[in-house]
Amino acid sequence: MSFTETVVEQKSVHLLLKAIHFGASDLHLMPNKNDYLLYFRKYGQLVSAGQLPLELGDRMISYFKFLSSLDISDKRRPQSGSFQQVLNEQSIAFRVSTLPSVFIRESLVIRIMLQDHAIPLSSLSFFKESANHLLKLVKKRQGILFFTGPTGCGKSTSLYSLIHYCSNELKKHVISLEDPVENNQSNLLQIQVNERAGVTYASGLKAILRHSPDIIMIGEIRDQETAKIAIEAALTGHLVLTTIHSRDTFGCLFRLLDLGVSLEELRQTVIGVVAQRLVKKAIAQDEEKFAAIYEILADGNLAKAVEHVKSGQNFTLPFELSLEGQMKEGVRLGAITAQVSTV
Repeated sequence: MSFTETVVEQKSVHLLLKAIHFGASDLHLMPNKNDYLLYFRKYGQLVSAGQLPLELGDRMISYFKFLSSLDISDKRRPQSGSFQQVLNEQSIAFRVSTLPSVFIRESLVIRIMLQDHAIPLSSLSFFKESANHLLKLVKKRQGILFFTGPTGCGKSTSLYSLIHYCSNELKKHVISLEDPVENNQSNLLQIQVNERAGVTYASGLKAILRHSPDIIMIGEIRDQETAKIAIEAALTGHLVLTTIHSRDTFGCLFRLLDLGVSLEELRQTVIGVVAQRLVKKAIAQDEEKFAAIYEILADGNLAKAVEHVKSGQNFTLPFELSLEGQMKEGVRLGAITAQVSTV
């Protein structure tokens, strides 16, 4: 290995360590005319982390592509891959994505994913009552629990926390189907979606149902086929935890109708819809800590919402249970200093 290659490797590892120490979920290298701009994403916000000379930035991107088994010579099309390393005695997976830019250079994003790591829901949740409510919902024998919210609001972190609780505390057989597997858990059976090998969300879910799970975690409901099989899994005695894209908790029900789920299937299978946001807690000025606020549509309110869907009417949760109401309560108590991800 030449001296230049050694320097590039050292600087690349140092950059990863810097991002991990900062607590970043993503590392961005963005090219412009004169250099590469570095950004760390934390709690959904981009934070400037400096610049890199163009030649060094090019070499570092090539190094990360090499680690991810990508084509180093091809800079004209998007590529994605992953690699895993042990840094600071912690196993960490890195998901790499490249895009060609107008400057004839590539932009790089690296998603940083700690492995075999789950935070207790009581530590994640801003309100203890919300954490208790969610833990109560996952004790049900069957049904579907949906999480919705913008990118970077912590949905995956909450899901991993819940399935870790189900596996360790409730002693349930949990199988997850993800694209990609973001957090390797030693106590779970995790399946990676691989469309080239024929393992789609739909086919993978069918196979999982023959593997006698108690609880199934699906990374995302993306299409009608996946939604249909998830509904069937809930109807046949499984508890399903998943994410879905919708505007809010009530809008999730209409999204399911769009995906071919009938009103009667909604009644029989959905046990809750959870919208999540992150807020900054009021603590010492030199320290930052964030927590999750959950808007939970479940139980009697869920039954009312389904009836409103049937009649085509709008439905809103009581203000104190909504995201906006909980945030205002946190501000009133002096426990929230800033809103991070918007309602």
